[in-house]
Amino acid sequence: MAQRGFHEPGEKPKRFYTAVTVEPCEAGFQVLLDGRSPRSSKGAKLSAPTPALAQMMADEWAGQGDFIDLAGMNASRLGFTAIEAVPQARDQVAQQFADYAGSDVICYFAETPSTLVARQTQAWVPVLERVEAELGLSFIRATGIRHQAQPKATLLGVKFLALDHNDFGLAGLAFGAPLFGSALLTLALAQGWMSGEAAFALSRVDDAFQEEKWGIDDEAAERTARLTREAQMLGHWFEALKPV
Repeated sequence: MAQRGFHEPGEKPKRFYTAVTVEPCEAGFQVLLDGRSPRSSKGAKLSAPTPALAQMMADEWAGQGDFIDLAGMNASRLGFTAIEAVPQARDQVAQQFADYAGSDVICYFAETPSTLVARQTQAWVPVLERVEAELGLSFIRATGIRHQAQPKATLLGVKFLALDHNDFGLAGLAFGAPLFGSALLTLALAQGWMSGEAAFALSRVDDAFQEEKWGIDDEAAERTARLTREAQMLGHWFEALKPV
């Protein structure tokens, strides 16, 4: 049977393989479906620099039922992004990541009510202090929603930290910044300071406060659950990238 591509339009493709394995390859470790690697629409083979990360993607393929839910295979999709898109655009990706730090959600504290300010302070200040102490990045804290420019040297430092990552790490950073609305929480996750679920919880202190006051509808709850799963995946992604 001809190998099917990763991205297919229309209905979910039917599962076309039985065995899913991970084997060494020139790029590191590759995912194999009945002995052949799944490919993206551009022909890239699915591989990773560590066996743990390759296994993480392989588990997604092994966990599929009769039909393949491509949209839900976040690790494999991110793997193809790291392989195909990031290598040719590393500087641009790192700059976009630094731009998120320029308006990072954990730098913007509410003016009122005091209960929300207290929650934000308890959640975000320890992260900001650790970022300054361990990464050497000093951020200005703002009150209210008016934009607060951050020091150019700080944002340049964020960009350099991003560029220190390999393509898979940089892809993870680029995935996390819009997910959390925060480059700093993404860096904290990449550093292993917290879990993906914890980072997501810190990113939505304001939302959680409003939900307690006004409630949450089914659509919003479903979206939160989906984003929580993505955050958990990203935490496992960075953990799996660490060398053995």
